[in-house]
Amino acid sequence: MSASAGHADSVPGDAESPGDVAGALDLLLADAALGVLRRFRPDNSALRLAGALALRPRMLAQTTAGLGAELTKIAVGRSRLAPGGKDRRFADPAWKQNPVLRRAVQAYLAASGAAEAALAGAGLDWRDNERLRFVLSNLVAAAAPSNNPLLSPAAWKAFIDTGGLSAVRGLRALAKDMATPPRVPAMVDPAAFEVGKDLAATTGSVVLRTEMFELIQYQPVTEMVYRYPLLIVPPMINKYYITDLAPGRSMAEFLVGRGQQLFTISWRNPDARHRDWDLDAYGTAIVQAGAAARAITGAPKASICALCSGGIVSSMVAAHLSHAGQLDEVASLCLGVTVLDQARAGTASAMISDGTAAAAMAASRARGYLDGRSLAEVFAWLRPDDLIWNYWVNNYLQGNSPPPFDILYWNADTTRLPAALHRDFIRLALANALTHPGAATMLGSPVDLSKVDLDSYVIAGIADHLCPWQSCYRSTQLLGGTPKFVLSTSGHIASMVNPPTNPKASFRTAADNPADPDAWLAAATTARGSWWPDYAGWLAERSGGQKKRPARTGRKEFPVLAAAPGTYVHDH
Repeated sequence: MSASAGHADSVPGDAESPGDVAGALDLLLADAALGVLRRFRPDNSALRLAGALALRPRMLAQTTAGLGAELTKIAVGRSRLAPGGKDRRFADPAWKQNPVLRRAVQAYLAASGAAEAALAGAGLDWRDNERLRFVLSNLVAAAAPSNNPLLSPAAWKAFIDTGGLSAVRGLRALAKDMATPPRVPAMVDPAAFEVGKDLAATTGSVVLRTEMFELIQYQPVTEMVYRYPLLIVPPMINKYYITDLAPGRSMAEFLVGRGQQLFTISWRNPDARHRDWDLDAYGTAIVQAGAAARAITGAPKASICALCSGGIVSSMVAAHLSHAGQLDEVASLCLGVTVLDQARAGTASAMISDGTAAAAMAASRARGYLDGRSLAEVFAWLRPDDLIWNYWVNNYLQGNSPPPFDILYWNADTTRLPAALHRDFIRLALANALTHPGAATMLGSPVDLSKVDLDSYVIAGIADHLCPWQSCYRSTQLLGGTPKFVLSTSGHIASMVNPPTNPKASFRTAADNPADPDAWLAAATTARGSWWPDYAGWLAERSGGQKKRPARTGRKEFPVLAAAPGTYVHDH
């Protein structure tokens, strides 16, 4: 599933953070099925922390003594502790000028720093450290003085300026948000955008509809188009229009403008009736969509560009096609923020255990699906400063409406995940099956990613905490063919929503793909601008040359069924 590049500066708080979490990773968040609050209960990781600290009395004593000394300096006004220049929580001058507020911030910084130092010094293994760091980061974020209505200068100013109306609006917003899932502060007004008008507005047609998906063909706008079409496979856990956001920020619009014959899958939002849709069912859908794109364009091949969980399934489909002797139907493969090797794949994977996984699968099986609103709640708690407390201050303490932001609107437009697919994703992750040839199957074929002998374009975001770039990089070691790895700026979704108009954009590339991602990074060079034009050029070389654009979308066997964005995108 990151603020967006381009217009990220319009978002309060960390300019890159809100969009960074907007995407939804997929398989590893069993907490979405069981409830995120369970993560804050003491468990064996907490017991191991206590034991580790008991075995390190000197480190603990030094940390405690250091905290005591710093608190003394704070009390007498001699502390030099100050928030970082980019910490917008304390940007109001009152936090520095008022002695009480200044001391509150300094005490907070001292205490949180000591807690983090104690955890870092405990010497826990990676999994325990990640689990406890999640809890600690949330406690530290919640304890910030900026969240306290009695201390917050922003809250007092709003209260005075509105004659108390801000408090009334804030309490009303709090009651509304807590009444229904995901029970976190609203990040965007649900009336801020209209799908099909403000978002998902690139001209196109639905040319195929199945029970599981609609296939959208975009209307060509250039006189000449590339022969081999491109099929976009979005994540299964989000609406497709993350690749077709507002005009000027739409990847679909950009690629059509570069002469691509572009198709995208719009997944149906499943409910309990679709509980049995599994990896094979979604793999079948991708095969069907690719066949339709080739038939409509009269091309022998089609390229695939797949994001996040869509990339996982698309890679498995490519392995199936290779096993079946049909890989020549695919011209190239692009994987965006996709993790195929789940070893140490971020905070989410550290939180999964066999017992947790079994309970999560049972919960989604009983309901028939995993609710997308539960996923949204988990993602929010992964970045509490930016996605919880930032909006706590804005919505509740100041009584403001959240600003309109297209990625956050898309993020709030949640979808469900069928129970069978939820189960299959978790099993893939627990076994790290895609790294072991034959350990997973797709449509009856053993999955061996080394047999995917295609040119591939693998993109990651350097600030992605859901799909760490190092984990994405490891795909270059699994896939056959010649992979090109591209490291973009920003996080999970901002690295994908990366229009050329973004003045802050840059990306890194390197000539070779050594086994060690840090060795790749050391050798990489940085290019200014978005990776979109780079991908468009790379794709053009693998798209079979050009021909005159078709006069219309669809064809006799695939008549136009509706105008884009279709009907499935409106399912709730």
